[in-house]
Amino acid sequence: MISPIVHDTSPVLLVGGGKHRKSALTQLCGLLGAPGKGACAQLVAADSGADFLLRRGLVPDWVIGDLDSISAAALTKLSAARIHKVNEQESTDFEKCLSRIAAPLVLGAGFLGGRLDHTLAAFHTLAALAERRCILIGARDIVFLAPPEITLALAPGTRVSLFPLGPVQATARGLRWPVEALDFDPLQQIGTSNSALGPVTLSCAAARLLVILPRSALGPALAGFSGCAAGWPPQTAL
Repeated sequence: MISPIVHDTSPVLLVGGGKHRKSALTQLCGLLGAPGKGACAQLVAADSGADFLLRRGLVPDWVIGDLDSISAAALTKLSAARIHKVNEQESTDFEKCLSRIAAPLVLGAGFLGGRLDHTLAAFHTLAALAERRCILIGARDIVFLAPPEITLALAPGTRVSLFPLGPVQATARGLRWPVEALDFDPLQQIGTSNSALGPVTLSCAAARLLVILPRSALGPALAGFSGCAAGWPPQTAL
């Protein structure tokens, strides 16, 4: 079990080395305020994510990764006490970071929209570290692992895609096409391009179901997680 080094009671913003970080940061600051001043108390960089932040006048509270892509110039500008090198190549920098953050929610920018294998690895990490709640923000979409239960105040017509990473059952209120009779399985039954009729309440029996929403639904997703108490493993059986 990996012990966290970043602890916070507020959401933590995690920035990687991938695409669409600037627009994601702009949207998050609009919703939550600037890092360290708004609802996001700490700013964590995954390796070369530190270069991106420093170029924008933002100093990360922590840098975590194998440090194979961060620049030497960035390292000189950061406190050595806040740089945590992980000397292994079995996990991605995203996994190295997420496993070491203890917070009610992690908001990840710069992990979607680049190489497909990196994106798939990020989805694996969401499921492998189901106890770490995380929303990944891309150019058009946000992605998170469905918690045991969450309510999302979505506008009618909002796209709601449910993609299983393994066999799993779910129930939902507020979707155009019911999912209760479905046995989700990545090789048999998926649930892409469903549609919200209004607010959606989703209950999931195992930590295996990705929820994919348009990025315009980031606000409702943040609100949904703030009102979502139970984590994995769920405190009570569904």
